[in-house]
Amino acid sequence: MLKKETFRGYGPEQGYDFLREKIAKYDYETLGITIDKDEIFVSDGAKCDTGNIGEIFGTDNIVAITDPVYPVYLDTNIMAGRTGTYNKEKDQYENIVYMPVSAKNNFIPEFPKEKVDMIYLCFPNNPTGTVLTKEQLKAWVKYARENKAVILFDGAYEAFISEENVPHSIYEIEGAREVAIEFRSFSKTAGFTGVRCAYTIIPKELKAYTKQGEEVYLNKLWNRRQCTKFNGVPYITQRAAESIYTEEGRKQIQENIKYYKENAKIMLEGLQQAGYEVFGGKNAPYIWLKVPDGYTSWEFFDYLLEKVNVVGTPGVGFGPSGEGYFRLTAFGSRENTIEAIERIKNLK
Repeated sequence: MLKKETFRGYGPEQGYDFLREKIAKYDYETLGITIDKDEIFVSDGAKCDTGNIGEIFGTDNIVAITDPVYPVYLDTNIMAGRTGTYNKEKDQYENIVYMPVSAKNNFIPEFPKEKVDMIYLCFPNNPTGTVLTKEQLKAWVKYARENKAVILFDGAYEAFISEENVPHSIYEIEGAREVAIEFRSFSKTAGFTGVRCAYTIIPKELKAYTKQGEEVYLNKLWNRRQCTKFNGVPYITQRAAESIYTEEGRKQIQENIKYYKENAKIMLEGLQQAGYEVFGGKNAPYIWLKVPDGYTSWEFFDYLLEKVNVVGTPGVGFGPSGEGYFRLTAFGSRENTIEAIERIKNLK
């Protein structure tokens, strides 16, 4: 039963200071990045924030997304009325600029040829598990600055980065504070799936422009949106999130991430031994494999399900350029991971 002595009602919509201060110290200062407390907005999930962020942008803005892509980026812009007619043959919407990523271009998106206003980038990437190097991300920041575009950078999987020269935050890039919003999640790093806690960084110098060319600072605009439509993350959830920054909490998180990274390694090496062309798995918990010749991604899904009772996600579910690929996840038990890969290997 709740007691009035300890009951907490509505907290600050932006998040409690005790958590925001820890985020600034341990997630950014350790990278040499200064983030002010009032640039951090604690939320109930990166999925929610990447979907809701469009509310502070006009519906006539042009959106660029990688293809394949995390479906929320596309679907929420469709719901907002920002897209045009759906082309069934191409499986694409008007007013959306698709940036195909595949083995042909090493999963590195090319700059849009047309003017765009909002650019969704997720690295380490879901679904492909691939990354951008620091130099490649520098080029995107430069592009956004030159074209007055805003980068919506989803860094939900940064804790899985293993290789050097792969930025953990877009704010490691000079000038990014002027053009980028960053989303982070506790779900993938600390097992908060279902508990619901994440945060979004909006630097105070980040601005967009009206049709008349007037500057609008997005930190204040997002703050207004949150105060209007969000009641904040529960106190008990934020205290739980704070605990991951303790010495014991950080130790447990590293053990957790190490476990899933080892799963990914087992999957990557096992599938390579079985003769599959495989991507990801080094800096992300996802394996992105090329399906065998003669199969669509859905046909390969049916094949694995029927032959060995292994389930994954057909690549086409992430967009038209995902056709011919298949996603597997390392978020499982060690026993199930080993068993699944052995079953797939025995099919060859």
